[in-house]
Amino acid sequence: MLTLQIVETAYRATLEEQDDPVVWITHAMRSAGAELAVLLRGNAVNYAVAGQDCSGLQLGSWTQAQPPRLAADLSSLLAKGVEVLAVEDDLVDRGIGKATLTQGIQLVTRARLAEVLERFPRIWHW
Repeated sequence: MLTLQIVETAYRATLEEQDDPVVWITHAMRSAGAELAVLLRGNAVNYAVAGQDCSGLQLGSWTQAQPPRLAADLSSLLAKGVEVLAVEDDLVDRGIGKATLTQGIQLVTRARLAEVLERFPRIWHW
């Protein structure tokens, strides 16, 4: 059954886990055969920006050796056939231009959001 995973809260657990738990579980579930799609909204639209570099994080003497690579994780999901969407209005609200986005991410306006949601028999909002 096709499931839409809505990710709205961004960067929770990225320091400790080096990724977003929802993006990670989507990879695992897709590899096991699940039919999934991801919708980025709110602050999570930041994940769609290509070329992000979180390396160089250092707290005291500790250095983050494996920083999150969320744009690369989304590219990998797209390569696995997972549809990745982002709410265009949320990008505009944050000053994120379309030219900066990871290739393959589909944009949807808030006005069309209900239409998109109707396509999915199951929706998980994280």
